Amino acid sequence: MDLIATLQCADQPGIVHAMTSSVLAASGNIIENQQFTDPVTNSFVMRTRFETNSSLEKAREVLADGLARFNPVLNLRDNAAPKRALVMVTKESHCLRDLLYLLELGELPIEIPLVVGNHDELKSLVESHGIKFKHLPVSVDSKGAAEKELLSIVGTDKIDFVVLARYMQILSPSFCSQLSNRIINIHHSFLPGFKGAKPYHQAHAKGVKIIGATAHFVTEDLDEGPIIEQDVAHVTHASTPEQLIAIGRDIERRVLAKAVRLFAEDRIFIVGNRTVVFN
Repeated sequence: MDLIATLQCADQPGIVHAMTSSVLAASGNIIENQQFTDPVTNSFVMRTRFETNSSLEKAREVLADGLARFNPVLNLRDNAAPKRALVMVTKESHCLRDLLYLLELGELPIEIPLVVGNHDELKSLVESHGIKFKHLPVSVDSKGAAEKELLSIVGTDKIDFVVLARYMQILSPSFCSQLSNRIINIHHSFLPGFKGAKPYHQAHAKGVKIIGATAHFVTEDLDEGPIIEQDVAHVTHASTPEQLIAIGRDIERRVLAKAVRLFAEDRIFIVGNRTVVFN
C-alpha cells in the first residue's frame, strides 16, 4: 500500500525518530518526508509518504501507538483513494474547465462526483464530462435551505472538501464553521486590493502594474482565510481592462488548480492563522 501520514503537534525532541521507527515497525519504506517547525507557535508539522505490506488499519494502529506520547493530530490515508471534491460554480467557467481538463488528463488526484451551481449555465459543460450537475438556486429567502441541502450532499456523497470555482455567493458563518478548513476559494488579488464590482476595471483606472489571484480557505471573515497559493503577472499602462480580465482568468485557474492539488495530496497544514505548504 502507498500511504500518506500527516502529523501536527508541539515541537519536541524525538518526533522524527518516532515517526521513522513507527513506519519501520509497520513494515514500511519511506518514499517522501517533509517537516517544518514554526518558531512563532512552536508547532511541528510533518508529512510522510511510505509503502508498506501492512493494511491501512494495522499501519494506523502502529503509528498511533508509536507517536502517542507526543499527543499529535495524526492522520493516515491510502494514497490510492483520491479525495472527493464538491465543486460549486455560478456562471464563469474558466476555473471549472481547468479542473475538468486536469482531471481528464489524470493530473489532478481527486474525484468530482457532483458540481453544484446556483445558475444552470454550466450544466451542459459538466455533464459532457460525465459528471452530475445540480442546479441549486440561492436567494435571500432560500439561502438557509440551500446550505442545509449542501451539507446533506457533503455527508451523503462522502465529500472531503469543497471547491468554490468562481462561486459568487457568500457562505454563512455556520456553513463555513461546519466545513472549517475544507472549503477552498479563489479570489482576485491586486496591489492594492479592489473590492466590489468590476475589480479589473478599477485596477485599470488606477494604473496597476501587477495583478494576481489568491487561493485560500474560506472562513467567516470574507476573503481573509489562510492563504494556500498565490501568483501574479506584470502588466503595463497599455493593458486594457479586457486584457487584464483575460490575464486574471489565467492566473485564477492556475492558482485554484494548484491549491486543489496541494489539498488532495495532504500538503497543507494550518498553523495559527496561516498555512504551511509542502510543495
